[in-house]
Amino acid sequence: MAEMPEGLNLNRRDALLIAAGGVAGTMMAPGAAVAQGQTMQASSDTYPLAPGWRRFKHGDAEITVILDGVRPGEGPFPTFGEDKSQDEVGALMAANALPPARFANFFQPVVLRMGDQTILVDTGMGAGGRANGLGLLNQRLGSAGINPSDVTLVVLTHLHGDHIGGLMESGAPVFANARYAVGKAEMDFWTSDEAKNGPRAENAKMVEAMVVPLANRTTLLGDGDEVVPGMVARAAFGHTPGMFAFEVTSAGQRLFLMADTFSHFVVSLQRPDWQVRFDQDKTAAAETRRRFATLLAEGNIPFLGYHLPFPGLGYVQKDGDAFRFVPETYQHLAAG
Repeated sequence: MAEMPEGLNLNRRDALLIAAGGVAGTMMAPGAAVAQGQTMQASSDTYPLAPGWRRFKHGDAEITVILDGVRPGEGPFPTFGEDKSQDEVGALMAANALPPARFANFFQPVVLRMGDQTILVDTGMGAGGRANGLGLLNQRLGSAGINPSDVTLVVLTHLHGDHIGGLMESGAPVFANARYAVGKAEMDFWTSDEAKNGPRAENAKMVEAMVVPLANRTTLLGDGDEVVPGMVARAAFGHTPGMFAFEVTSAGQRLFLMADTFSHFVVSLQRPDWQVRFDQDKTAAAETRRRFATLLAEGNIPFLGYHLPFPGLGYVQKDGDAFRFVPETYQHLAAG
C-alpha cells in the first residue's frame, strides 16, 4: 500500500503544488514537502514541480521513484515523429488535449528495496544538469530517507548521459558502497572505436569519465540474466545497442522498468512506429516498443517509464492496431 503522510495538513498553496503533479501527486510520501515552492527554469519558461518522490509497495518490494528533474521546451516534434510533419505530430497532441508544440521531459531514477538489497536503477543528470534545474537525485534521495551509502547495487538501463550523469561527483563515486550492473552489448558499444570517433563521441567521452572507472565493480549482463533474485534483464535494443528493460517480480506480482522504450506517453504507444530522433536503430526500437506494449497490455502488467510524466507509473491497453497509456491512480493503493 502506498505510504501516506500522517497528519498531513495542506494549505491552498500546497494543494495547488501537489495538484500540479496530477492524481499520483496526492499519494506522495512525507519527504515530498522539500520540493514545494520550487520552479524549474528552461529558457523563459517555468514548470511547477510535483513533490519530488513517490513510494509504493509492489509485492514484498518497496519502490521509490525519484524525480531528478523536469525539462520543458519545444516539441515533441521533431524528437518524436521525426519522419512526420509538425502538423501531423501537433494534431496528435491536440487530439490528446496537449499543446501541439510544447512538451515536458521527465527524468526518473528508481530505488528498489528487495530483501537486503537497495538497488538504484539509473542516476539522472548529476552535477552537469544542475544549472538547468535537474540533477536532483541526491537531494531527493535524502528527502526519501535514502543515503547514497545505503545503495548496494546501481543498475544502468543504458549509457546515455541522462542515465549515468549521477554516478560520479568531482571524480569520486557517489554510491561508494555499491556494485554496478550494465548490459555487455551496451558497454561494448560505448567503449568502442566506433562510438569514440563517430557522431556519438561526446556521449562516449562521458561513459569514459563516469562508467569506465567503475569497471572493476561492474557486472556485465546478457538478455535473461538475473540481476538479483526477482529482477531479470530483458533485451530492449534499438534506442541504444544494448538497452535493457528489467522485469521485477515480488510475491507473484510483475512490474517492468522500461527505461526509454516508451519516452512519450502518447506518441510511443499511440504511434509506436513513428521514428524517434534519439533511437540509434529506429527499426529495432519500433519493434521493441510494439513487443513490450503487447506483453504489458496482454498481461495487464504495470510499468515505469523513465521519461513519462511523474511518477511514470501506469499500464498499457490495446487500442486498435496501437496502444494507449493508462496512468496509475489508485491501483496500488487498492491492492494494499
